[in-house]
Amino acid sequence: MVRISIPTLPLTPPLPPSALTKLPLKEAAAYLNTFLVKGKGKTVILSGAGVSVDSGIRAYRGKEGHYSNPNYKPILYHELVEETPRGEMFRKRYWARSFLGYPPVRDARPNPTHVYVAALQLLGLAPNLITQNVDNLHPKARSLLLESIPRNGGRRPHTVPPIVELHGTLAKVHCLHAKHEQPRDEYQAQLAKMNPVWEEMALEAERTGVRPRTNPDGDVELSGVDFSSFTVPPCTICEGEGRKERVVKPNVVFFGETLNPKVKDESLDLIANASQLLVLGTSLATYSAYRLVKQAVEEEKPVLMITTGPTRADKLDKVDKMDKRAGDVLRAYLDELVKTNTGPEVEAIRRCLDMGIVTPPPEVEGPRAEG
Repeated sequence: MVRISIPTLPLTPPLPPSALTKLPLKEAAAYLNTFLVKGKGKTVILSGAGVSVDSGIRAYRGKEGHYSNPNYKPILYHELVEETPRGEMFRKRYWARSFLGYPPVRDARPNPTHVYVAALQLLGLAPNLITQNVDNLHPKARSLLLESIPRNGGRRPHTVPPIVELHGTLAKVHCLHAKHEQPRDEYQAQLAKMNPVWEEMALEAERTGVRPRTNPDGDVELSGVDFSSFTVPPCTICEGEGRKERVVKPNVVFFGETLNPKVKDESLDLIANASQLLVLGTSLATYSAYRLVKQAVEEEKPVLMITTGPTRADKLDKVDKMDKRAGDVLRAYLDELVKTNTGPEVEAIRRCLDMGIVTPPPEVEGPRAEG
């Protein structure tokens, strides 16, 4: 049996602050400007969970690089898809917990850093974005900016390449039999209809604001709970075609699951065709993300990381790192940019810079559900 563990960082002594880390914010922004200018519009951005923390979504790892919740036991891919009574219980546990954990992710709003990243895309400075996040906040931020650009003859003048969601998105689900896909909100409504007791729990959490600890993948912690009575809806399309396929999963990559081959190839191609790579808010603990940085280094392309805490790439040669909050550096850079540039995109960005919502995860959350 292959042992699957949650990716984490090796225990290594902290490195001394780099020269880039020591730069005052204004000079750090100037350095970023120089980096982006050299990229000539072919810079690719790679973002991670740290970007979404200010939207109230907890990061996987803490300030020291360790997994922030060592007692967390997620459902592994082979457990979710196991076609046995044991597998059915794993699916009941996953969907019951996810039923409660999805609404906070669904309702989260882009924070300032999401808006700043969308600005870099919109201006063509770094049009291509690869994100490890499954929370749908980068697309929301990009839509916010695009909708702020005045229409010219009924059409907006700017297009932005699709965002590559490396680990998928919680906004959709699909069945494993025929790959039938549907919006998560539709499946959430089915879960609510078939599990009225759990729906009342969800409504009570919304009314009181007291929720169990929610992880970045939309799963929550529940202890002492009997999941056997939870009903998991089958794929409605398969059911309508006379089949009884019951294995439905969100469009996210589970621990122990391989990346979607198309998404993997697309991400590798973006790095191959990029001039350089800008990494924001990630420790690169998962190999799928680290591989992209490693590829850029091997292809002798400049890599700039702006993130806090240790990362898997700290000992890679030719990776420049600012141990700073990415949003702070991006905002200082954009503040200078909008002062000296004009145009509909710049005006839209100027209007949107303060539109991000800051709602960091609570330091102390409500008690774990018991029963």
